[in-house]
Amino acid sequence: MWIRLAKLSDAAAIAEIYNYEVLSGVATFDLVPKSLEEQRDWLRDRSGALPCIVAVQDDEVVVGWACLSKYRDRPAYGTSVENSIYVHPDHQGKGVGGLLMSELVVLADEHGFHATFARIAGENPASVTLHAKHGFELVGVEREVGRKFSRWLDVTVMQRLTPKV
Repeated sequence: MWIRLAKLSDAAAIAEIYNYEVLSGVATFDLVPKSLEEQRDWLRDRSGALPCIVAVQDDEVVVGWACLSKYRDRPAYGTSVENSIYVHPDHQGKGVGGLLMSELVVLADEHGFHATFARIAGENPASVTLHAKHGFELVGVEREVGRKFSRWLDVTVMQRLTPKV
C-alpha cells in the first residue's frame, strides 16, 4: 500500500468512501451523499497547498483518502488548516489512517502551515488516538453541535502546531 496525490479518476472511490459515512456514520455531518460530479468538482479544487491524497493498494484500489482544507475564510486564518481522513470500512484498523496522517502532517509542514486542526465528529476514539499519535492535542469538545440519526453529536477539536525548527 502507498500514498499518492489524488487524481480526478479517483473521484468515484473517494465518493464511495465518503458517502458511506454520510449514510451510515457520524464522521461527517453531511446528510446527503455526494454525486460523482460534485465529488469531481471538489477534487478539482484540491491542489497546491490544499491537496487530497489517497491510500492505494497494489491494484490501484483506493482504500482511504485525506485532505487539508482552509480552516476559516478570513485572511488571518491563512496559516491554519483543517484535516480530514476517511478510510474504507473494510480497511479500518489496518494502518491506512496512520499512513495517510503521516503524509498529511508532512504536507502541512512543507506548505508552511502553523496549525492543523482536526474536528472529530461523534464518538470516535480511534480518530482521537490516531491524531494524538501524530502530535495533535485536545483543544476542547463542542457539545451537541450536530444532529444525525436522531441523536445529538459532539465534536472533539484537536490541534497540532508545526514543530519549530
